[in-house]
Amino acid sequence: MDRTAREFEFSDRHFSKISAFVTAHTGILLPPAKKDMVYSRLSKHVRKLFQGSFDTFCDAIENGDDEIKELLINAITTNLTAFFREKHHFDYLKQYVFPELMLKNKTTKRIRIWSAGCSTGEEPYSLAICLHEFFNDKKDWDVKVLATDLDANVLEQAASGIYAIERLTQFSENEKKSWFTRGKVNTDLVKVKSFLQKYIVFKRLNLLHTFPMRGPFDVIFCRNVIIYFDKATQRDLFHRFAEKILPGGYMFIGHSETLFNISEQFVSVGNTIYRRQS
Repeated sequence: MDRTAREFEFSDRHFSKISAFVTAHTGILLPPAKKDMVYSRLSKHVRKLFQGSFDTFCDAIENGDDEIKELLINAITTNLTAFFREKHHFDYLKQYVFPELMLKNKTTKRIRIWSAGCSTGEEPYSLAICLHEFFNDKKDWDVKVLATDLDANVLEQAASGIYAIERLTQFSENEKKSWFTRGKVNTDLVKVKSFLQKYIVFKRLNLLHTFPMRGPFDVIFCRNVIIYFDKATQRDLFHRFAEKILPGGYMFIGHSETLFNISEQFVSVGNTIYRRQS
């Protein structure tokens, strides 16, 4: 972005302070090439709250203003997702993982899945649909999804289960009627049906912090998240994931990600699907 095209002054010093804070608190790396992106995401907030002064904005961050720190984290974190994104992962769940867990967990009749970095909720709701299709006639099974994200705003949206109908292009009309309710006042909106929402618990969580849940999990989805972390943070994160997942449990990551040279605790089964070694 040409400096003259910016509404407010946004210097390398401003960018350095903001990127250092974001990396320290979220693990997300912001190289200089992201400077324009950072400005575009923050400028409207700086206009509204700080009369266009990034100096004052940075001062608020350094002075520990919790509301402004949360605003910064929410603005920077990326939340691009879709229902049944990377569909082969969900097909693999239904074809291989669920039947295997039916045998493996036949005594406990319990399955736990963690959607780490759930964004606006499309991933955990896709998981809930898969669970319902497979386990709806198995009433004695206890199957749940824990959905976590750092961004409080997207978590609130996810928990509401409300989406623009244009987000449902991958569903047939019958599927839309099965899983969603059309808005009566605003017919451009739909709401995930309550029986699907009951499969999911939404919680805010910074993946860099201690995992408060006891686990263990049979399956963890952490897709399109680790690409924002450096290698050391990635190694630590997957070491901690391994501690929360059962031996032989499954780890699903994004299509542009890999655990090669990151974690020896997981072995690839192909298509960015991994298993924790026993």
